[in-house]
Amino acid sequence: MRRIKFFALLSLLFFVFFCGCSKETSLQAPKPGGGARRSTRQVLTPSAPGTVIYESEDLLLDASNTDQGYLMVKWLKEESKIKLQMSGPSNITYTYNLPADNNWHVYPFTQGSGSYTINIYENLHDNQYYLNFSQKLSAVLTDELTPFLYPNEYVNFNEQTQAVTLAEELAADSDDDLDVISSVFYYIVTNISYDYEKAASVKSGYTPVIDETLESQSGICMDYAALMTCMLRSQQIPAKLEVGYTGDVYHAWISAWVKDKGWIYNLIEFDGTSWNMMDPTFASTESQGKDLSNYIKNDDSYFIKYSY
Repeated sequence: MRRIKFFALLSLLFFVFFCGCSKETSLQAPKPGGGARRSTRQVLTPSAPGTVIYESEDLLLDASNTDQGYLMVKWLKEESKIKLQMSGPSNITYTYNLPADNNWHVYPFTQGSGSYTINIYENLHDNQYYLNFSQKLSAVLTDELTPFLYPNEYVNFNEQTQAVTLAEELAADSDDDLDVISSVFYYIVTNISYDYEKAASVKSGYTPVIDETLESQSGICMDYAALMTCMLRSQQIPAKLEVGYTGDVYHAWISAWVKDKGWIYNLIEFDGTSWNMMDPTFASTESQGKDLSNYIKNDDSYFIKYSY
């Protein structure tokens, strides 16, 4: 049976030896369409209706849509350096930069239903912060998949995002969700080049700009991952941008949810009977003569720290 290859993304920051997605790969293009799925474009748009508001003189926190798996926060002061920390039922603390631009920003409840604590820290000087605001929330999600369908700070897109339109085109003739995943992956690894210069200078807290990656046809691995996650979510395929470690290297990859199979965690290659581990950044190096297949197909090589 012909293998359908699709891969979970991608190495973050300084992956110089293993990275380097080439525009020439050994992947086969997805098969021509004619299937029944077709494109199912739907971009979910976060909102801040003000039904449930917590506030101080410095910020607004809109918890109206906790059942949909997200929180909206707006910082009101200018020229501030702000950190938002969200800890939840899994006892994992997520730390985000909160832009001081007087706009709403989206933070997902990726740990599912349960109790969360939101802490807002404002910078005093250098690396010193103080607790400006704290709020406890209870989130009861209508569907545990929704945090992985909406945009957020790391996977930021809307109806006008070019990558959404591209995903619609790539999915136009797909038989099923697996075909969509394969088509999106194939497009990314054959059109986007790894930016080593950017990887060497990127700073902590970097957040991808999806259409900049698409337009420049280059980026670091977080850019690859955000682009693919956006494209899948806009086709109603729940996807997690996952960050953690492979060995002692900080890394990012994708897991996707497929009907009748559930979550496919860091799993990439399907041969008609079983799933095998394959990371696209690692996989792309095979076309350059580096065989890492034994390593990248080993689940023990991957340790998930955060899901976005």
